Amino acid sequence: MELQRLFGANVRHHRKSVGWTLEQLAGEVGVSRETIGKIERGISAPLFDTVEKIAEALDVAPQTLFGAKSFPPGERGRLLAEINGVLANLNDRQLLRARKMLDALR
Repeated sequence: MELQRLFGANVRHHRKSVGWTLEQLAGEVGVSRETIGKIERGISAPLFDTVEKIAEALDVAPQTLFGAKSFPPGERGRLLAEINGVLANLNDRQLLRARKMLDALR
């Protein structure tokens, strides 16, 4: 289940970084808006061919969407993956506030 959430958070992050709506990504991939929404929320796991279509549409390697080599192993990696998932769900204004809070912690 952790991998599903990480995958979904990464899809959402990359979708937002290209400025697409759920509908736009769904249209590019050939699935419904609801399917992309469930994938992004980590509720549904996509088929491998859908993973490849999502990666192609977002112009990233499929491994990137799974967070391959993104986080170290162990508890630190788990926490970083969880934080990444939370951050990926924030809008731009919230993300800026989170950045300022993190800067204050340093």
